[in-house]
Amino acid sequence: SSNPNTSTSAFAGASLGYEDTSRPVQYACGECDAKVVLKRGDPIRCKECGYRVLYKERTNR
Repeated sequence: SSNPNTSTSAFAGASLGYEDTSRPVQYACGECDAKVVLKRGDPIRCKECGYRVLYKERTNR
């Protein structure tokens, strides 16, 4: 009962981490409006024009 916050935060971090690493995310370029698919570790840059402002598209859940 002395450390309730450590166990809850560790559980929350463990439940969120795995899903985002393998799935590519789709973005829209702010300059040319091209669809850009990025994976983890990819440079944040449009593949068509090189613009560095990308907007994340909404999910369809």
